[in-house]
Amino acid sequence: MEFILARLHYKLGIVSLILGSISQVQASTMSDCIAKQVEIGTDEMTLGEIRGICEAQVSIARDDTVTIFGKESKAGALSKRIVQERQSEQSEFVLTPHKMNYILPVYTTSEINPDAYSSDKPFDEGLKDIEAKFQLSLKFPLTYNSLFVEGDRIYGAFTIEAWWQVYADDISSPFRETNYNPELFYVMPLDWHPYEGNTGLMFGIEHQSNGRSSPLSRSWNRVFAEFIYEKENLVWFVRPWYRLPEDEKTDPLESGGDDNPDIADYMGHAEYGVGYDFGNYELSVKLRQNFSTSNGAVQVNLTTPLYGKLKGYVTFFNGYGDSLIDYNHSQTRVGVGIALNNMF
Repeated sequence: MEFILARLHYKLGIVSLILGSISQVQASTMSDCIAKQVEIGTDEMTLGEIRGICEAQVSIARDDTVTIFGKESKAGALSKRIVQERQSEQSEFVLTPHKMNYILPVYTTSEINPDAYSSDKPFDEGLKDIEAKFQLSLKFPLTYNSLFVEGDRIYGAFTIEAWWQVYADDISSPFRETNYNPELFYVMPLDWHPYEGNTGLMFGIEHQSNGRSSPLSRSWNRVFAEFIYEKENLVWFVRPWYRLPEDEKTDPLESGGDDNPDIADYMGHAEYGVGYDFGNYELSVKLRQNFSTSNGAVQVNLTTPLYGKLKGYVTFFNGYGDSLIDYNHSQTRVGVGIALNNMF
């Protein structure tokens, strides 16, 4: 999913146990784990934090449980990933994925946006309905110790998406669109376990733009909240947002002001997603909807075993907002490629 979950994404800190740095090989005993964390951990780590990392690691390896606010809880797909992520955060040799990292050598569309490039006829007429797409997404902790509740964190993140007309030889195979998405967010676990599941919250602010000049410039700023629920291999999330207002443009070609004042009419005010880890396969669905305009989008993602840590990745998209330049263009897209990390 580029999901959630992927966002899950977003991989919430829904477990209280985890801070630390990575072990390249999982320790089999508490003593081995503690020795490894002492060796590679930062000076800021306390003995209690090291114990928390190792207790979580050994507990999951033993019986798939985690401790949240002092209570044992069944570890779900996200909790297990969070343990691994928190172990990697303080290592200077490891980059932590945020959303999915993938490349789609084949990404088809029912129709390239007919309006966005109409002012450049040679370019517009040379675009192909099959292109490539890739996404790179990383995050980094800005805090390493709990702030307000046990297990919470502040993160920075950056995601880049690129739509590459690699098969359009007549126009020199350009990058048709590139979107940049920096974020700042806070995550916290909740001491609430409906139906023996785990829950967490995220609050943040993000900017998204395509780095183009007028008239192709597209951008917006949002503050958001996100609630995530996991139970064993099932993950579910809801992510409402509020778009921060910008000054209205008096001239479409001026550099300042709002490039896309109607973007919420197409992109909506929230996302909803659900995903399931089948073991070797992961399936997720993400939805967006503006109920007043009836515009929105649906995306379905599937990862499969491929080779080593590489995953096969198949995605289906229908609706508005596959990219910022296409925020007001509805299309159906299918992609096939390789994912470098799981959805969650």
